[in-house]
Amino acid sequence: MRKLNTIILGAGISGLAVQHFLKSENIIIEKENYWGGLCHSFSINEFIFDTFIHLSFSEMNEVVEIFEKSSHSFKHKPRAFNYYNGYWIKHPAQNNIFSLTSEEKTSIIMGFVNRKSFIKKNYEDWLRIQFGDYFAEHFPMQYTKKYWTVEARKLETKWVGERVYQAPIQEVIKGAFEEDEINRFYAKEMKYPCIGGYQSYLKELVDENNIDFSTKVVLIDPDEKSIITDNKKKYYYENLVSTIPLPELCKVIKGVPTEILRASEKLNYTSGVIVSLGFNKMDIPKYLWYYIYDEDILPARVYAPSLKSINNVPEGCSSIQAEYYFSKLNPLKYSLEEILEKTIEKLSLIMGFSEIDICVSDVRQIDYANVLFTKDIYENREMILNYLDRINIKYAGRFGEWDYLWSDQSLISGKKIAEKINNMSKVFCNK
Repeated sequence: MRKLNTIILGAGISGLAVQHFLKSENIIIEKENYWGGLCHSFSINEFIFDTFIHLSFSEMNEVVEIFEKSSHSFKHKPRAFNYYNGYWIKHPAQNNIFSLTSEEKTSIIMGFVNRKSFIKKNYEDWLRIQFGDYFAEHFPMQYTKKYWTVEARKLETKWVGERVYQAPIQEVIKGAFEEDEINRFYAKEMKYPCIGGYQSYLKELVDENNIDFSTKVVLIDPDEKSIITDNKKKYYYENLVSTIPLPELCKVIKGVPTEILRASEKLNYTSGVIVSLGFNKMDIPKYLWYYIYDEDILPARVYAPSLKSINNVPEGCSSIQAEYYFSKLNPLKYSLEEILEKTIEKLSLIMGFSEIDICVSDVRQIDYANVLFTKDIYENREMILNYLDRINIKYAGRFGEWDYLWSDQSLISGKKIAEKINNMSKVFCNK
């Protein structure tokens, strides 16, 4: 087969962005039969669901422009809730403890008052310093075990940024008496496509004619600058851009050094199971999304596609999705069928629906959900990325860069790589 200027591995948002902004001949190799990656949306009997929660709060002009060209939007206020031991608590929980018992409110406040300052070694230390022992132990440390699948002490803290609101003690005390009416979320407004699920925001990026679907790369020869796929196709490239997970990429590189392969095997990540339910009633979900702290309830968070867009469900219906996470550090304990059954059992009690209200149910496993920031991540990641630089394989996106990137950041990551290739082509042509 003739040589292509650029081959892109993966048709998620970063891979699509690379292709969209490239000015040279290219193709995307995608192992699934659809595009979108973690931004993919799927339909079951006129119910539209997303692959994990997605609401856009991007303020990047380039991203906003692409999303607006792709789809009209519904706008939402970021009003989330928490479910904790039978209580519904507005998010962030530390600012809205008024509904808890006097004993628990006292324990939380005294924990804030008696916070100690000490050398921070891990995420658990960071949580105790920010929130005091009682709140840290009962809220974010519990959620960490469910969402990140490990104890907080096993995580480092560079990824936190503005993702966790740090309330001063005055706000905590005030929130013990009344609801905090100020939006403490890191976004003032969130958007969602009117029609077609979150994936609709990516339409402007997509050229399906240049995507080779249901095709998996089995060998990359960086010396020959070629790839071989599982359906026996062979491609030659001038530039290779990978957006697939680093552990999967390293497995298929010919001649990869043992130390690089070992480093890739040490990279940790979460996998997820998504339970999607469609109801024959309109009013099942009360909140756009909420977090669950109780250990005996499998999902870490639940959200409502029907509240994100009325067009995600047939008329007179509603829907929810629930996420359950696992990793090699905390392996999957149940079959998908058991997860579906246990999720329905628990959520029916706290949301007030019965099995006869369910008209659509789906459960599916996603192998790569998020990068897990265990303490050795940076050393191993740097070793791998330096190796990829040496063999001229470029990388983009959440799993290509191996970082905690939101969808807009992943899009920009792909755009930057495309611009780098475009600039290289200009230099070559001008010689």
